[in-house]
Amino acid sequence: MKLNHGLHLAYCTNVHRGETWSETFGTLERHTLAVRRRVAMGERYAIGLRLGQRAAEELSQPSALTAFRAWLDRHDCYVFTINGFPYGNFHGTRVKELAYAPDWSTPERLTYSKRLFDLILHLVSPGVGGSVSTVPASFKPWTDRDPARLAAIFSNLTDCARHIAELSDRTGHDLHLGLEPEPCCTFETTEETVAFFDAWRAHEPAVEAERLLRRVGVNYDCCHLAVEFESPAEALDRLARAGLRLSKLHVSSALRVRPDAVGRAALAAFVEPVYLHQVVVGQERGGVRRRFVDLPEALADSEASRPADEWRVHFHLPLHAAPGAPFADTRDHVLGALDWLQANPAACSHLEMETYTWEVLPPALRLGIEDQLVREYAWTLEALAQRGLADPALAARVGAEAHG
Repeated sequence: MKLNHGLHLAYCTNVHRGETWSETFGTLERHTLAVRRRVAMGERYAIGLRLGQRAAEELSQPSALTAFRAWLDRHDCYVFTINGFPYGNFHGTRVKELAYAPDWSTPERLTYSKRLFDLILHLVSPGVGGSVSTVPASFKPWTDRDPARLAAIFSNLTDCARHIAELSDRTGHDLHLGLEPEPCCTFETTEETVAFFDAWRAHEPAVEAERLLRRVGVNYDCCHLAVEFESPAEALDRLARAGLRLSKLHVSSALRVRPDAVGRAALAAFVEPVYLHQVVVGQERGGVRRRFVDLPEALADSEASRPADEWRVHFHLPLHAAPGAPFADTRDHVLGALDWLQANPAACSHLEMETYTWEVLPPALRLGIEDQLVREYAWTLEALAQRGLADPALAARVGAEAHG
């Protein structure tokens, strides 16, 4: 939905299963329209679309694209952003580090990402920009083992940025790609993000680099940067000072816990076989002490068990409810990011709620999928309205629907 200051808000449909276009469209019909009826009746409704490689290829067929465009018009919906992070299967099977494959060193990732921009041109409304979020170059163990990958990554990003720039110049749509820092990836902190973009800049002539950076920026995921113990105001200021575009803001929350006996025992409920749940260990006196690629590794390491420390776990939690003792969450980071956006409303117009972990949440935290999404809208809209970024009447109406 369109909010104040030209902001657009959607939930990311990666919360639903769907690898083919038929499966993806089925979840839009079944779940997205049901949520739309509860939060945005009578208003134009924004969709944050997840398309894997197979679904994107199938949607690229002219008949499928024409039919979907007609469906959007019929239901007064529009797509302003596409999640192009997971290339392949994302639910119901082991994903783990495969979420980053193929990475940006490969022609497959380049071809897929360019196709998503070709598609979004047909799905955005007149005067609305289009964004695609993607992996943060690669998985850090891969680039650490093979530093030569970076040259291929830079080359492919340049190719993609030129494609986006050509589409933007030709159509007048403001199109942009957002690389998404994530724990244990090629760049995970905002300092590493700036360093990565500076290195990419150095590979291009100055004038070309600035043109490309208009089209490739950062997808700021609040869960990921909170796991890294970053301050949202400092992190977002750092990206702005570096001249990096803020392509999209993921409204998302992470898990926090003290690694004492109670906390470690309770964490067993969050061990599951599908996704990586990276753990960053923060010290009581400040600073990061250790990182683990996945939660089972942290739980198996006795040296990580200093009860005065705090563990932050890359496990996306529902926005509308606290996880309950002994856990806490990082919604304070989300609110800090929205405070920054209140002071800098022109910095980013694309907001997306992303709690893709619904299927693997412990049962105590899992509502019916549509109820969860409506409550997440209510929480987010209230936070935005408090900062003048959304209509208070809309927030109140959705809040009443969520809790009525």
